[in-house]
Amino acid sequence: MKKIVLIVLIFLITTLSFAQNANRKFIEIEKLSSGFSVRVSDGYYLVNFLNDKIIETSFIPNGEKNNYTSEAVVLKTKLKDISFKENINTIECYSKSSNLKIVIQKSPFKISYFNNNEEILSEKSGYAKRKHIPLENVKGNIVYDSTEVLQFNITSDEILFGGGARALGMNRRGNRLALYNRAQYGYETKAELMNFCIPLVLSSKLYAVHFDNATIGYLDLDSKKNNVLEYETISGRKTYQVIVGETWTDLISNYTKLTGNQPLPPIWSFGNFASRFGYRSQEQVEKTIKKFQDEKIPVDAIILDLYWFGKTVQGTMGNLDWDKDTFPNPDKMISDLNEKGIKTVLITEPFILTTSSKWQETVDKKVLATLKDGKPATWDFYFGNTGIVDVFKPEGSAWFWKVYKRLINQGVAGVWGDLGEPEVFPSFANTARGTADEVHNIYGHNWAKLIADGYKKDFPKQRPFILMRAGYSGSQRFGMIPWSGDVSRSWGGLQSQMEIALQMGMQGMAYMHSDLGGFAGDYYDNELYLRWLQYGVFNPIFRPHAQDDVASEVVYKDIATKEVAKKAVALRYQLLPYNYTLAYENSVSGIPLMRPIFFQEPKNEKALNEKESYLWGNNFLIKPITKAGVTSTEVYFPKSSNWFDFYTGKKYDAGTTQIVTVNSENIPTYVRGGSFIPMKTSLQNMSDYSLNYFDLHYYYDESSVATIDKLFHDDGKTTNSIENNAYEIMTFTSISTSKNTILTLKTEIGKNYNAIDKIVTLKIHNCNPKSIYIDGKITSFTKENNSIMVPISWLKNTTPEIKLEF
Repeated sequence: MKKIVLIVLIFLITTLSFAQNANRKFIEIEKLSSGFSVRVSDGYYLVNFLNDKIIETSFIPNGEKNNYTSEAVVLKTKLKDISFKENINTIECYSKSSNLKIVIQKSPFKISYFNNNEEILSEKSGYAKRKHIPLENVKGNIVYDSTEVLQFNITSDEILFGGGARALGMNRRGNRLALYNRAQYGYETKAELMNFCIPLVLSSKLYAVHFDNATIGYLDLDSKKNNVLEYETISGRKTYQVIVGETWTDLISNYTKLTGNQPLPPIWSFGNFASRFGYRSQEQVEKTIKKFQDEKIPVDAIILDLYWFGKTVQGTMGNLDWDKDTFPNPDKMISDLNEKGIKTVLITEPFILTTSSKWQETVDKKVLATLKDGKPATWDFYFGNTGIVDVFKPEGSAWFWKVYKRLINQGVAGVWGDLGEPEVFPSFANTARGTADEVHNIYGHNWAKLIADGYKKDFPKQRPFILMRAGYSGSQRFGMIPWSGDVSRSWGGLQSQMEIALQMGMQGMAYMHSDLGGFAGDYYDNELYLRWLQYGVFNPIFRPHAQDDVASEVVYKDIATKEVAKKAVALRYQLLPYNYTLAYENSVSGIPLMRPIFFQEPKNEKALNEKESYLWGNNFLIKPITKAGVTSTEVYFPKSSNWFDFYTGKKYDAGTTQIVTVNSENIPTYVRGGSFIPMKTSLQNMSDYSLNYFDLHYYYDESSVATIDKLFHDDGKTTNSIENNAYEIMTFTSISTSKNTILTLKTEIGKNYNAIDKIVTLKIHNCNPKSIYIDGKITSFTKENNSIMVPISWLKNTTPEIKLEF
């Protein structure tokens, strides 16, 4: 009898511990046209199935109105086939077209989310207000007596990702994270708070929760070790979306359906950048590009830091126009660069100093954030006494866009938005959308939006390049290219970059990259520089950048360093067909270019914590070298396939961990067995790029029965090429038996794309066939460096078939 009582007692304690606020009482549930509402004693819930993989839940406390709009969500669909199944104490809410469902427990009240009949998440205390206890790193930034909290139960075995750009380790469980975009100058291996604070949590159980409120606050990922996830905010909507997926790529694709996909960047942005802080004159710009060309080192763009509008760092920010003393003829400079295939990108900031040439104009036109009395809000920071453009105000957005429109009409090809956290944005400032604290985390987001919208209106056929240091959920849909801020020029700085890029790719921001070589400090180490560039080859953006103390450009390095660096730059250009295809995949599905290894092995706990190596697309395995003097390193080879050393051809078995030799010329790089890798010979810049001629590498693997890979191609510059059917997709397939392998090359040509005939050099690795046939006719081939070379004349609208007989 005592045993039975004990069991009942344990059950009651467990039920209550996972239930919501005991004072909350269920009143009624009501079916709506596209969802349902649940009335409880302290407010009501609105719940919608946005599609078969996403449920949106909003709680509206008594006394509040549901009048908030989302800054993140673009998905408009709502399922309407919602059904209820009511039992004595529970109500199941589901759609027949979805494996997701919600279970409402009436007493004690509780909301739970199920996927495939397995509970993945439940509200704990639900909504509550409580005393604010600030984190030490935001004590001067989040200054409020109380906050509003949403609290959830999670299981003890979940690994958690998300929260934006941070350096904390891949598993972010156990941390309370401030949601307050802020730069961390000179960070290395630990950075708890950075420029992109995204209120998104992803679980190793293949679900995600997005808290759809832009106001500053916190994410608590079980910091008290009591299996509780909390979202905490100073104000705003209490809305969240629960997202599920069958795989990691499916989950991330569903999140980007919710918040928007990244449009294709211009193809030149996949090339090499000349960038530093900073070029001080037109003469220096022209000499730098001439040096690249004289030494035949590829380059596609040059980025001008703040000296383009002023001779000094302090006192000139906000001029936003050329300093004609140092840049006497910018129109000719830009025109000459464009003729050489070099794009010009300019830094801009949202701060208008009271000493700048634009100050009075912005005051007169009322484009600045204000005090309560309507006067411009001003404050001091490193660059001077300043105000800030109110990008939320139509007048402010229009004024800022006119600046950009003028520069684009001059020939400028890209925009760099710096300090957009904003770097200093006091609580007393007010915008058209709310107080500084209410809009702080979406300032950079809306700044990117005004630029993207401006391009659509005034330059509708031109793809924008928008380099930004801060953003929010969904910023990727504006074409934002994020970077990881002012990282230390040190080995510690390099060591944090894989984690930051991988995490941000999982959160929709697939173009996260770093200042190659490191930015902050005068640490001079050529080995570090080369290792960073070698890692950068397999990054979304290849952009060396640094303070003036140590040159960032390859052309300004010593002879020995330059020779190795040139190989990295050349490889970057050779991989363009493969890399640009990754960009296409991202634009249509949201899948990141850099992918954690656990995408291949979601149940492998070691892989879930792996941040030292990663997948570049589906077919490359990369192991960056992030310490000095390394001569060997350990590499895990995912069990999905065998792998081949990209440089030597050596085979590594699937599912093994091996010690590999490391050299100074490159970092460990491996190609998936059975895959196709399209490549080009090196270019001077993207103006020379075409697929009239290209190499197609095929990595034969006897254990690979069938494979399929793609190559995407368009003009690289016109917007909406995918939507307008102005592209071609080449598909490469292999089917193998013990006696032969058949390779097939097929093209899907958009109705608005003019395809051309191609000369393809098929390079077959790890294979020694007795004979090769093309379309049934035996053909000759040559051998070179342990590979077989087969020339193929690929006429448009044909499907060559290559048969390898063993």
